Amino acid sequence: MISVALMGHGVVGSGVAEILTTHKQKLFSSIGEEIYLKHILDLREFPESPLADRFTKDFEDIASDREVRVVIETMGGVNPAYEFTKRCLAEGKSVVTSNKELVARHGAELLQLAKDNNANYLFEASVGGGIPILRPINQCLVANMVDEIAGILNGTTNFILTKMINENMPFDEALKLAQDLGYAERNPEADVEGHDACRKICILASLAYGKHIYPDNVHTEGITKIALEDVEYAASWGGVVKLIGKCKLLESGLMDIVVAPMFVPCTSQLANINDVFNGIMVRGDCTGDVVFYGKGAGKLPTASAVVADVVDCCKHLKARKRLFWVDTKGEDCIADYKESLTKIYLRCISQDADAAYNKAQDVFGGITRLTRADADASEFAFVTENEMPYGDILKAQAELESAGIKVASAIRIGNL
Repeated sequence: MISVALMGHGVVGSGVAEILTTHKQKLFSSIGEEIYLKHILDLREFPESPLADRFTKDFEDIASDREVRVVIETMGGVNPAYEFTKRCLAEGKSVVTSNKELVARHGAELLQLAKDNNANYLFEASVGGGIPILRPINQCLVANMVDEIAGILNGTTNFILTKMINENMPFDEALKLAQDLGYAERNPEADVEGHDACRKICILASLAYGKHIYPDNVHTEGITKIALEDVEYAASWGGVVKLIGKCKLLESGLMDIVVAPMFVPCTSQLANINDVFNGIMVRGDCTGDVVFYGKGAGKLPTASAVVADVVDCCKHLKARKRLFWVDTKGEDCIADYKESLTKIYLRCISQDADAAYNKAQDVFGGITRLTRADADASEFAFVTENEMPYGDILKAQAELESAGIKVASAIRIGNL
């Protein structure tokens, strides 16, 4: 029998407890031993739970219990999860987590601590929820040089954009619906401003390229400025608007990494991923494009990924898994986002739209005009025909603004 402990009995944590107790025989057949959930740490009371006798409010009950070999952290946030995780790893206990914020901020340090104490730190559920992605990158695609990773990494924003695309629903209404359905928090900032997707692409990039990428160093934009007009112009162009987290390894060795809304062509496999589903594309030099698709959140999908890591830890109690990346504090490993090459879509407002369009043509060079039904006479939109450094695009936008042309919207074109 292998004793494990659970820290946090919220949505994901309760799902983990459910799977560990209802799938005992399935898990036993996988490792040849019973996984016994010995402690559950939570400050709340759960008197109706069939596991009520295993709840504790004292972390020391877990940290000091030598029988506990694997600890599951589903608390969320950085504190106290960070200190609790460090203590468990220092005690030689393996830790499994779904906590993307903790991994994105402190992954390198915690992986090193796990290595130093012959333990494992696994976090499959931190990126794709129920979608297996970290293990395939680390094992199945190990023969590939990963050229690029790009994906729809946040189900809430994808749900909102799907409503805007398919039902012509304004952003504010789609956000409220997402909140009413429980897809978005009361404070949706982490989702709609792109922070959640940023943490996930940082974890993916860190694993793929072996260097810790800190979220604070990644240029991040959300979807709050996307209007229905932009959705219509995207359709006119032949695509849809998606919030994309993207990382590409440059010839210089630096990483071109960004989180931002993008026009995605309908020919892309990511274009048809809708509602709360996520999709992650890994572009390998041997395999080409491989896409992982599924529910990126939810109680049981995420819990299933957590339990899979628990099983992995139980199978490797005496041997570490090869999951590791190095810290990069003080190291310059991310390219300036203003040097990133991209095409751009712009929606502009001017009293003389035709003259303004000609001005845009002079400023940007080759551009293609887009149309939509019922557009105001003062509105015009276009996409650039050639890639430009993003910094040059910003300068060109400023030149339009100085000429009295309002730039109402600017969205990257995703080469996906």
